[in-house]
Amino acid sequence: MSSWLDENTHIRSIRAGAADLNGQPRGKRVPVRFARKIEKDGMRFPQSALNLDIWGEDVEDSPLVFEVGDPDGILYPTERGYVPMPWLDSPSALLPLWMFTEDGVPFDGDPRHALARVVKRYDEMGLKPVVAFEMEFYLVDDSGKEIQQPKSPRSGKRRMGGEILSLRALDAFDNFFNDLYDACDAMDIDTEAATSEVGIGQFEINLCHIEDALKAADDAYLFKMLVRGLARKHGMAASFMAKPYEDYAGNGLHVHFSVQDTDGNNVFANDTFEGTDMLRHAIAGCLRGIPDMALIFAPHENSYARLVPESHAPTGICWAYENRTASIRVPGGSLKARRIEHRVAGGDVNPYLFLAAVLGSALTGIEDQLVPPPPISGNAYEQEMAQIPDTWAQAIDRFENSFMTERIFPRQLIDNLVATKRQELHYLGELSEQEKLDLYLDTV
Repeated sequence: MSSWLDENTHIRSIRAGAADLNGQPRGKRVPVRFARKIEKDGMRFPQSALNLDIWGEDVEDSPLVFEVGDPDGILYPTERGYVPMPWLDSPSALLPLWMFTEDGVPFDGDPRHALARVVKRYDEMGLKPVVAFEMEFYLVDDSGKEIQQPKSPRSGKRRMGGEILSLRALDAFDNFFNDLYDACDAMDIDTEAATSEVGIGQFEINLCHIEDALKAADDAYLFKMLVRGLARKHGMAASFMAKPYEDYAGNGLHVHFSVQDTDGNNVFANDTFEGTDMLRHAIAGCLRGIPDMALIFAPHENSYARLVPESHAPTGICWAYENRTASIRVPGGSLKARRIEHRVAGGDVNPYLFLAAVLGSALTGIEDQLVPPPPISGNAYEQEMAQIPDTWAQAIDRFENSFMTERIFPRQLIDNLVATKRQELHYLGELSEQEKLDLYLDTV
């Protein structure tokens, strides 16, 4: 890692930090001369810092604080190494970290370690997930009392409605997207196509399929930081909030995944339209996991405004081939590329917890050889079926008491997240709708 600094002598400062349970980066700004010390010795940080609420406050009944004296963990660099921060004016770099205890054991409250645990289970079975995220976000003008679509830098006009797959909408913000793709290249985030989406000022960028689930989650986490920071540099705001506008589609964060064996073969594919038994076992696991892990897929109060019928977000727990009204979709295309698309989550999720929940659910289905119900056809919104939890409180309770959740996440993380969300649920009730919008717009 030091060689990167040797090759980038223009870097003036380092941000070193880790993701908390809400996906917020927590860390320190340090001079470059201290970076090599962090590489070697790590950085001491309270374990409770990864268990803060959405305001960045301590969780009042967290056992990490007063009960045990608020002990330190040690943050060590991840295998990612340094990445530039192109949204800042001063040349800076981010050093991603994750937390360990004093005796070198992974800290159970760290969301990146939660994903690493799931990946290790796949590895022990001779399997490897291949993952790609779809990232939806809004560009907004939040300089006034109400958010609105920013003026086009080319025409000075605002679009009055959504323009699905519009090249004109993309061209209106051409300089932003050029800088965004250049920044992704600099940060080693592999990106594909950008599209204009349903909402006003809403866009989607697809990240490439990669054979490293941890890097895929890193990419999504870093991409969210990048888009928000770069939009500010261009005089706008960018938000992954699940439902920033009441009358327009929310932001989703979908994941596509397949699974390879040790020979690199896709275990979901067998040259048939239906795919393999392994595919169906994984689908069944994903379906079983949706109600118990809705808190991961919809972690904030605003998340549930997105999960309403006829809103381009699934509400029923079902699966289908090539059907975007289903919560679990098997896309079309090459039979050799059979994969699962998990469509439940909003753009406001923590990518590490989200991917751990999805891949962990699929693996549970594979391990237990679960069998899914028949795939649906037609409009899922018009059919009778089990529904995704539609309230935050219900999702918190199900996550806390789920046997399946305990198969995927360590108990400490479950307890920490539940305490965090119950505190947020309590204090969000004291805020106006405008105050909630202001809170979520920049954070999630």
